[in-house]
This record gives sequence, C-alpha cells and structure tokens, in this order.
Amino acid sequence: MFPKDFLWGGAIAASQADGAWQEDGKGMDTQDLRYFDASWNKTQREENRNINMTSKRFQDALSADDTTHYPFRWGIDFYHTYKEDLKLMEELGLKIFRTSISWSRIYPNGDDKMPNEAGIQHYIDLFTECKKRGMKVFATILHYNIPVHLVTEYGGWKNRKTIDFYVRYATTLFERLGDLVDYWLPFNEINCAKFNPYNGCCLIKDQEKDYENAIYQCTHHQFLANALAIEAAHRIIPDSKVGGMIARFTSYPATCRPEDVMQTILDENYKNYFYTDVMARGKYPAYFRRMFEENGIHIRKEEGDDEILKNNTVDFLAFSYYMSMVSSTDPNHEKAGGNLVSGNRNPYLKMSDWGWQIDPIGLRISLNEMYDRYQLPIFIAENGLGAHDRLDESGKIHDDYRISYLREHIRQMDEAIKDGVELIGYTMWGIIDIVSCGTIEMEKRYGVIYVDLDEEGKGSGKRSKKDSFYWYQKCINSNGADLNEL
Repeated sequence: MFPKDFLWGGAIAASQADGAWQEDGKGMDTQDLRYFDASWNKTQREENRNINMTSKRFQDALSADDTTHYPFRWGIDFYHTYKEDLKLMEELGLKIFRTSISWSRIYPNGDDKMPNEAGIQHYIDLFTECKKRGMKVFATILHYNIPVHLVTEYGGWKNRKTIDFYVRYATTLFERLGDLVDYWLPFNEINCAKFNPYNGCCLIKDQEKDYENAIYQCTHHQFLANALAIEAAHRIIPDSKVGGMIARFTSYPATCRPEDVMQTILDENYKNYFYTDVMARGKYPAYFRRMFEENGIHIRKEEGDDEILKNNTVDFLAFSYYMSMVSSTDPNHEKAGGNLVSGNRNPYLKMSDWGWQIDPIGLRISLNEMYDRYQLPIFIAENGLGAHDRLDESGKIHDDYRISYLREHIRQMDEAIKDGVELIGYTMWGIIDIVSCGTIEMEKRYGVIYVDLDEEGKGSGKRSKKDSFYWYQKCINSNGADLNEL
C-alpha cells in the first residue's frame, strides 16, 4: 500500500525539452553542441552519440547555426508550450513535476557577475504554474548541461573555479526560487561523469593526457559542489530538502562462481555506491583507495575538502532505474545495451526496442539494498520505457508495452514499501515525449503524452494522449491500488 502522501509524478530535462536555445538571453550550453544526423543507421547512431566528444565536433558545433542537426536546440518547444503541457499533466493527476533548470539561462556564460533576469522570471513563471495546477516542484540544478564558456575558458569541471561558479548559480536559485521548489537535486546522475564523460563532466577526450584521472578529478569537484549546494540551501531555506542522485546499475552474479560474486560486489561499489557513499556518508569509502591505486588515479584535494563533504550530506537519495545487468569475469559474456553503459546479458530477461534489459524485480532489489545501506528516504527520479510508438489510422497510440512496463515496476515499488523501504516519490521519465539524451533521437519515446515531431524536428508539435496516459491517470487516482488493464 502506497502512503497517502506518495508523490506520483513525471520528469523531463530542460535541455531535452525546452528548445528556445538562443531566446531571452540564454547562453550556449554543452548539450547544444551534440550533433545528430537523421540518416544515420543504427550502428552509426550508437557510434556517434557523443560519449566521447572530439575537439573537431565541438568546434564545428560552436559555429553551426542550424538546429536540424542539433536536436537539443529545438527539443519539444516546452519553453513556449509549458502552460499547455502542464495542463495535461494536471489532468493526468501528477502530484509532483521534476524538471531541470538551465544554468545558461540564469548565467549565460557561467561566470557572469549578474544573473539573467529573464531566465529567472521564466522559472518563476514555470514553477508558479506548477503550483497553480496542484503540483509540487522537484528541481534539478544541473542535468549535464553547463555553459560552454566554462569549458572553453576554464576547462569545465577540471577547474576548481567551476565549483565557485556553480555555487553562485545554485545560491541564486535558492534565493530567488526557494519558496517555489519542494525538492532540490544538485546533480542528475552524478556517476555519469565516469560512464558518459562529455555529458557528465564536459570532458573532451582528445584534449586529455590522462582521461581516467581527469574524470575522477571532475567527480571530486562535483562532490564538493553537491555538498556546498546542500550547505547553501540549508542556510538560505532552513527546511529545504536536498538530495543526491545516481544512475542505478543493478548487477547480479552471472553464475555462483565466487569470482562472479566478487565481481558483482566490485561493480556495485564502483558504479553505484562509491558515489552515494560520498554524498550520504560524507567521506570517500575505504575501498576507493584500492580502486584508485590499481587504476593510477591521483586526485588533488585541498585543505578543508574532507570537512565540506563530512558536514553536508544529503537529505534523501534518488536514482534512475531502467534495467539490470549481470557481472562476470568472462570477457566473452554476451552483451546487452543500457543506460549510459552496456552490460552483460541476462538470459532470463526480455529487452526493450533499444536492447535494455527489462527487470521490474531489480527495482525492488535496488530499493531494498539502497535503503538498507543508508536508511534515508528514497526518490525514484527516473524510470520508464523508450520505445517506437506508432499512430494508428485514427491517430491513437496503443502502447500496451509501456503500460505493462510501468505496471510491473510499480508493483515492485509497492513490494519494496511493504519491505520497509521509505519511498517518497516516483517521477516517471519522459512524462511527455522529448529528445532522448542517450541517443539524441526523437523516435525513442518515453512519454504518456505524444509529441508530433520527427527526428529533424519537423511536425505539428501537437500533443496527444497515449493509452498509457489513461492508465497512469487511473494508477495515480487510486494511489497505486488499481494497476489493472484499461
């Protein structure tokens, strides 16, 4: 049984939805530079999704004025249509709406002396509209995209100065938007720095002499920024709730061979718990020493860093959950796709259209393991199914596959709550169709609301309700009690 005040919601990211990339004083950000060609085949799309950005592609994008090949520049035009879209979400029954704030709308260059008032006013208007429609606000301060100027001028997260710029940005949000936001998330999927370094920490691979070391140096700076944002929020907004988030990579042993079991522990530590241990326990875990030593990682700390982490731990933990994998010491184990990373195939699981392994019970496992480890409230910040949706002759989308996915995961959330997990909310990912972050495609659709745009941003932009809209509406109205078919 879900708690009576359970927060049923939906989530998007500004860079994937807003568009309006040059309007009202917004500066260029790092997601604006991700190139996509609709004519690419499946292999080319996988090869070109910018996990490793190149200097040439970065420089070419800086001078490119077109939007056709840069989908994050057009998104779904949420910047202009948010009132219409939030009206649909009110009809859906959402209790909470998660979105990110675009740093380059508030500080166009990142190091500006004064914030952009038009950017601040946009978020005042957006969040006020949420409140008007009965929705709480879950605001992500940084969902990958930082102002490009911080990369070209300072080197991005490699430079400690970026911490100061970020804290000034976050402090501005707390001071100007604090009374409109219910939950704050300083970073989306902070472990993304390791698994998608351009998105996560804005590194350009061919500019780094030691790519791995640079990744962990950036991560250390983000840990500090996360902690300092918590300090500022608690000081400026005494009752504020500030969390930490990872992309959850749930792993099972491929076999009961002790080597595979040990590999599972290592995978869980290095992919998941290293990050949540720092944010929730306030210090680097003991096992990081061996991890760093064996990988030649040497991060630079300054005096006081450890105290900053220790004194500013998170109020809650959040994670995205899409799939699970298996851990194996066999280098020839069959592979499968996934969020940020590919992994080893589990023969007992079905896969999505994009090769992600569908594992609802893995969500219950993840919730139990994380709650047992930290005893902190948990928010499922992302969960959903990316799929090819097709309009029928009457213009309807019968996405029973999405309904099945949501139903089975929500059932496992209910089981986890019965297990004793303090689960406070669920913001389904891509509540409305947006440009996919991982593959830069519009055709990888997550929403219960369809948006009529193709891979080049062409179309009417019209919104329409999928079958899953009515199913999720029924789920929310019954507080998770009615999960039956439509």
